Amino acid sequence: MAHDHDHSFHQPLKGRNLLISILLNVGITIAQVIGGIISGSLALLSDALHNFTDVISLIISYVANRLARSKASTNKTFGYKRAEIIAAFINAATLLIIAVILMIEAVKRLQSPEPIGSNLVIWLALLGIAANGLSVFILKKDADKNLNMRSAYLHLFTDMLASVAVLAGGLLMKFFGIFWIDSLLTFLIGIYLIYVAIDLLKSSTRMLMLFTPEHIDIKALVRSVHQIEDVNKLHHIHVWCLNEDELHLEAHLDFKRDITLSEFNRILIKIEQVLHDEYGINHVNIQPEFNKEDPKDFIVQD
Repeated sequence: MAHDHDHSFHQPLKGRNLLISILLNVGITIAQVIGGIISGSLALLSDALHNFTDVISLIISYVANRLARSKASTNKTFGYKRAEIIAAFINAATLLIIAVILMIEAVKRLQSPEPIGSNLVIWLALLGIAANGLSVFILKKDADKNLNMRSAYLHLFTDMLASVAVLAGGLLMKFFGIFWIDSLLTFLIGIYLIYVAIDLLKSSTRMLMLFTPEHIDIKALVRSVHQIEDVNKLHHIHVWCLNEDELHLEAHLDFKRDITLSEFNRILIKIEQVLHDEYGINHVNIQPEFNKEDPKDFIVQD
């Protein structure tokens, strides 16, 4: 079985940026918990709770980022490359849970609004915007390359938006005495969290379940390979993402004639080039066959 490795997609990620974000969020969480209790603001406590889950999720992401760099071994042939996908899944799930908790508490508070210390809410919201804004800025570059980093980035970005909403609510409470806005904003924050988390949960689940990536059309891929000389039929195909950097294909390939190994190598190079250039596949496993008795009518089969 031929096996091609192309690591041209891999980009080093900066775990140090995650560590900075963790420290910033610990400070925000402590400040908002104290301020929420003193001021009586549910939105501020909700933001603090969200920040606390950020701390947990960022720690998970940081550990996953470190594990992903570990080298493969005889009993871990892929190393810990999928650790970041698991981290992204956990982060998305926690976002959904927190969203539901926030919305339940918001409905309860809407039924009986309470006076809130708006000055403290305003200053702590500004602190949240500044700290989360800095975290978002330093993680933005890595978030474009990696699902785990993107999950951490989304946690922080939604937290920044939540702080903006809390700030707006604090201003409305201070100048207009509209205290029910605190609960309404909390409910809206919960809705946005659900929207963000579902997309991330779907992406990470597809990878964990080894589903074919959405941009890959298996039938079109087969037609592309069939255009190469001496190729008869590509079958028993599996395409999956190991992580954000590695897209794998394994398949059986029946040839029109009994080719030599050197001929197979030459054809394989062409196949690898097509799969890489047209579909972004950078790990290829091909099992060559000639007149082998097995069901070749199935493109995909266990």
